[in-house]
Amino acid sequence: MNRTRASVALAALSLGAFLYVTIETLPIGLLAAMAGDLGVTQSSVGLLVTAYGFVVVVCTVPLTRLTAAWPRRRLLGVLLAVVAVSTALSALAMNYPSLLAARVAIALSQSVFWAVVTPAAAGLFPPRLRGRALSVVFAGSSAAPLVGVPLGTWLGQRFGWRLPFLALAVVAVVVLVVVLALLPETPRGESSADRGSAPDAGRYRVLVAGIALTMAGAFAAFTYVDPFLTEVSGFDASALGPILLLRGAAGLLGVLVAGLVAARWGWQSFLVTAVLQAVTLAAQFAFGTDQLTAVVTTAVAGFALSTFTSVSGVRVLEVAPASTDMAAAGTSTAFNVGITGGALLGSSLLTSAGPRSTALAGAALTVVAAFVILAEPRLATARRRPAPVPALTPSGGHDAA
Repeated sequence: MNRTRASVALAALSLGAFLYVTIETLPIGLLAAMAGDLGVTQSSVGLLVTAYGFVVVVCTVPLTRLTAAWPRRRLLGVLLAVVAVSTALSALAMNYPSLLAARVAIALSQSVFWAVVTPAAAGLFPPRLRGRALSVVFAGSSAAPLVGVPLGTWLGQRFGWRLPFLALAVVAVVVLVVVLALLPETPRGESSADRGSAPDAGRYRVLVAGIALTMAGAFAAFTYVDPFLTEVSGFDASALGPILLLRGAAGLLGVLVAGLVAARWGWQSFLVTAVLQAVTLAAQFAFGTDQLTAVVTTAVAGFALSTFTSVSGVRVLEVAPASTDMAAAGTSTAFNVGITGGALLGSSLLTSAGPRSTALAGAALTVVAAFVILAEPRLATARRRPAPVPALTPSGGHDAA
């Protein structure tokens, strides 16, 4: 495939990732405006995010299996069409039930998108460039909390909450057109990206467990970083924006670093990023009362999380025991289980033990994840075949053939 054509298609897939993450989390920044307009409580609007995540967790694997025979370009076209229409319907919703229904439809499409986008992006390029290609896709998702949500919140606060959703629907149409025009219609199973380069069921199980535990650790702490910074570190609320902006910038740097190292040092990168997160969250718990330490650990935690996420995307292309689509569906589910479980644990600790305990819980969970990942070589199920024994000729010498 022409390199320019592939690069534009990759940019569209990255923008698609940006769209999904922005649409999923944008209601957080518009709670008051949406609640007031629809005549519901802010907790009901918050449920739009929680229900969205629940749908993704439950539906990713079965929907990916159901659509396994669809060519990826056609499937991505359907998914992006659902996003465009449902996001427009979200903006036009006259009541809460219709908005919730539109959100569920978007969540259903996202369930399959994350399972398909990794092999679709990787299939555009030769194996040596796939790590960098996936880093571009994950840069899109990392840019969503850094650019998409703040910009959408700003637009919603000034012009009404419906405008940013309409704008996102228009962007979805643009992505849809580019994907349909440029993504090759390669039948499933014919690309080397459709199966693991070093398939191993044992290593894949470690990948899933490591993702779930590491993400639970990350979100036990990050979900409640605002009260940590204000109550433990003593920052004024006005400082939170710049600190989180720094964290987002560090996250983008992590994506770029992952693109350089993941393809060459897959398991090692996976382990090192988990260890980095564990050490960082432990330092945040122990020394978070110092403001400089709090800022540095918040940024480094963002770097570690983004690097880990990108490395995981490359890793699934290596160890997938069967199709990479189904393997990516499993890791996508693990991501969402970890995020949801970590946030719930952090919520419980926040009310019972205070915000400082969330960093300790995050560190502890990630330490467990690091030990699981460390054991991966021993848990591998695929073994190298022994070298064949040279045949002997009747005279006792080795067969030259």
